[in-house]
Amino acid sequence: MIPQNNELEKLNIRPCRSADYAAIAAIYNEAIATGSITFDTRTFGAEDIQAWVNRFCDRERLLVAELQQQILGWGIIKQYSDRPGYRVCCETSIYLSFTETGKGYGWQLQNALLQNVIDLGYHHVVVKIVATNDSSIAFHKKFGFEMVGIQKEIGHVAGRWQDVAIMQLILPQVPPYQ
Repeated sequence: MIPQNNELEKLNIRPCRSADYAAIAAIYNEAIATGSITFDTRTFGAEDIQAWVNRFCDRERLLVAELQQQILGWGIIKQYSDRPGYRVCCETSIYLSFTETGKGYGWQLQNALLQNVIDLGYHHVVVKIVATNDSSIAFHKKFGFEMVGIQKEIGHVAGRWQDVAIMQLILPQVPPYQ
């Protein structure tokens, strides 16, 4: 069920612009600071986000969720691998400012991200989630993602071993990308 919020209808989800890079970095830095959401450990700046975008191929995207000219969150679509056989698969992630979670913005952002995935011709979507992040796992299940497995002790962040949950979503309506 989508949370109801009067601001939801005003939410604008769009491709990022260079003016958004600092806000994207700030939201990512919130996640990094927890030590339990991402395996990045250093803070990011606008120049780091610019470097991501500069390396994008034509089937990768960075979207932002904007409300009243404020960036509340972002989502990314990355190719899973540059090997041709994987052309049907991508990896996605979304991040919201902690003050904006639980308001339905993530739901809207995920819907827009998945529509972009379809438009880009991806058949298979992968997400990698720190295994202790139960809310993100539950969120993705609501969109049809299935748990594929747990990679044990694949990272060491914040002084402890971290496991990663691998989830996938198959989009049967999307044929193999040529």
